[in-house]
Amino acid sequence: MSELNMFRAEKDEFFGSHPQSPLTREQKKNFQGLKYFPENDALRLEVQVSEFPVKEEFDMQTSTGGVQRYQRFGKFSFSVEGQTVELTIYRSEHGFFLPFVDSLAGSETYPAGRYLEPDPLPGGRFFIDFNLAYNPYCAYNEMWSCPITPAENRLKAAIRAGEKLFHE
Repeated sequence: MSELNMFRAEKDEFFGSHPQSPLTREQKKNFQGLKYFPENDALRLEVQVSEFPVKEEFDMQTSTGGVQRYQRFGKFSFSVEGQTVELTIYRSEHGFFLPFVDSLAGSETYPAGRYLEPDPLPGGRFFIDFNLAYNPYCAYNEMWSCPITPAENRLKAAIRAGEKLFHE
């Protein structure tokens, strides 16, 4: 079993049985595991991030009407399915954050987007593995408050990696 498949199996176990799972007791009764795209090595990237000269702070809206404070850290571009796309990385006191919405939103992926926590590398580079892209907890249960992906991170390209849309 690959490292990614082991990670996914552990996540499914957590979602299905752990008291801190985002699933309700009712959802856990019939839970058969999350749905994922097949592992995609082409979407496991080391990227050069162009840091913004001024780390502008702003309030990112949340799914429950609140806000969370972030800094616009920098942006990077990469190629997917023959298209060059660009995403912005944000930073908070919890670390780096990469929310994004792809062209599959609403049909194969969660409409409000998926999340990643990119790993910083030396020299202004980051390791970004879209195979680890996950749905925010509000995708499973509206009691959770989740940041809403800013417009600048809404892609017209498909990211066929990571977690798919949750179906009960």
